[in-house]
Amino acid sequence: MPGTEDTAAVLRGVLDEWKAGIDAHDPQRVAAVFTMDAVFQGLRPYSVDRDGVAAYYDSQPAGMSVDYALQETRRIGADAVLGYVAAVFSYRERPPVRLNVGVLAVRTGDGWRIGYYQASPAI
Repeated sequence: MPGTEDTAAVLRGVLDEWKAGIDAHDPQRVAAVFTMDAVFQGLRPYSVDRDGVAAYYDSQPAGMSVDYALQETRRIGADAVLGYVAAVFSYRERPPVRLNVGVLAVRTGDGWRIGYYQASPAI
């Protein structure tokens, strides 16, 4: 029944695949976790589609990986889950980068996907 899934499980489902794509340096795999019209704001100007997501992650250095922890989750509708995430991006050649990430997962015909993503430096 729609709306009954645990919010943390929904977010882990999409974010585990996001992490796997990043860790494998597979930008298309990362982009597939997003909706076709996702609003994506990494640490550069935003994009609105999977192509923008793929281009962003393709520009990241090989060997980058990410670990994340859910900080907060909220169901905001039967087909929408909000998450606040602490993420640490690690690199081979430089210190890690700690970010706070807000995500909105939405249920689509293809399952749960990220429709909105915004990253900001952790303070």
